Amino acid sequence: MIDTIFLIILGITICTLFFYWYAKYSTKSGFALDENKNEIPDTWEKYGFLFKMKNFIILFLGIAIGFLLSKSTFM
Repeated sequence: MIDTIFLIILGITICTLFFYWYAKYSTKSGFALDENKNEIPDTWEKYGFLFKMKNFIILFLGIAIGFLLSKSTFM
């Protein structure tokens, strides 16, 4: 059970990190419009709370991965 939860959290973390990377990449490359230069595409501004809470989300996911990895049978 712990191994399954660990793999799910790991998948969510990879998707979350890809989401943040793509937001930054799309504004830097000019693919998405970013008039206020905050590295958030203008069409994604309605999800601004995800970008404001970015550090806490990544911290929480990292702590969850560490805890679940210590309890899993992978190591």
